[in-house]
Amino acid sequence: MGLFWDLIQQSQIEEQNTKAASIEQRVVFLEEELKKTRELLQKTLTILEAQVGKDIDGDGRIG
Repeated sequence: MGLFWDLIQQSQIEEQNTKAASIEQRVVFLEEELKKTRELLQKTLTILEAQVGKDIDGDGRIG
């Protein structure tokens, strides 16, 4: 019975390690996607402000 219980515990530990690695990879991916989205938003805002001629984001400058 002890051996069976050890196998169950080991399986659960491995499953948790896999989930943790998966979550860490997902966080890294999402952080990179957020960075790209912010860069694109900033470029879009700069072009939009230049086209409209107004300070849209409230930073005191156009473009």
